[in-house]
Amino acid sequence: MPVYVVRNAAGANRSYSNLNEGFGKTLRFGANSPAVIERLKWMRDALAPALRAALSLMGPLELKPLIARALHMGDEGHNRNVAGTSLMIRRFAPALARAGVNGEHAAAALEFMHGNDHFFINLGMAAFKCMMDAARGAPGSSMVTAMTRNGVEFGLRLSGTGDAWFNAPAPVPDGLFFPGYSRADAGADMGDSAITETAGVGGFAMAAAPAIVQFVGGTPAQALENTRAMMQITLGRNAAFTLPALDFTGTPAGIDARKVADTGVLPVINTGIAHREAGVGQVGAGITRAPMACFASALVALARTGAGSASRRPSRKSSRSAPRSR
Repeated sequence: MPVYVVRNAAGANRSYSNLNEGFGKTLRFGANSPAVIERLKWMRDALAPALRAALSLMGPLELKPLIARALHMGDEGHNRNVAGTSLMIRRFAPALARAGVNGEHAAAALEFMHGNDHFFINLGMAAFKCMMDAARGAPGSSMVTAMTRNGVEFGLRLSGTGDAWFNAPAPVPDGLFFPGYSRADAGADMGDSAITETAGVGGFAMAAAPAIVQFVGGTPAQALENTRAMMQITLGRNAAFTLPALDFTGTPAGIDARKVADTGVLPVINTGIAHREAGVGQVGAGITRAPMACFASALVALARTGAGSASRRPSRKSSRSAPRSR
């Protein structure tokens, strides 16, 4: 399977991601039908070579400015990627035309990207993972560097506790469902895309994307309030990602596990919703929260390192294994 490679220009770390398949019955939401496999083979044999040829001509795509611009155009970087995908198409289209790509393959690649408003999210996720990995390993730090979930467990990491994962049962999201489905069909939250909120985008940047509520539920006023609430549990603002609706203040970034425990405010996550039965795929999108138990056990572990003794809230015994797949 072809993957994106995202490099940190200011450091040595890199990250990887597959290409986005679209909505509904997709491999990432547990579907494995002949149509899913056929699409993946086309992505391997036609789409990826076309994008690779374009990149060879145009050079590396700088992601941070593209994401910043997308936030100014109505994206929040997780469940709304209309602007990010459009900006990506604008960059790739001339290079595809000049790179000697088979005309039908080039046209099919652009049509696929155009028909999939989420096409950019995988590149965004890889960029955010690259950003957060650069913050790992700070002694005593209670900053969250990863959040993820697999449909069974929700897991997070802290900068000051190394490779340890702190897990709790994954919540079932609330949201809007595709026709024919309801919350009774929803599985527990799953996927790697909560790395967007870990980096201060997604649910933390809902103020940039009032139209997101048409996809995940709620109101534009609630979208603004979600961003304001996240300012209570973060270490600062990301000046590179600004929010026009909040006078161009930076997005709240750097989730502090201590602040989460002290305030009781849980990180908000915009998420896709998978069917509880394998093979059906995505059935909606909505909002969920990271479980408090993850933060509590992480703070206990941080305090045990000696450097994190300022933690004030007791909790259950920490879990040190990564979230297990089904």
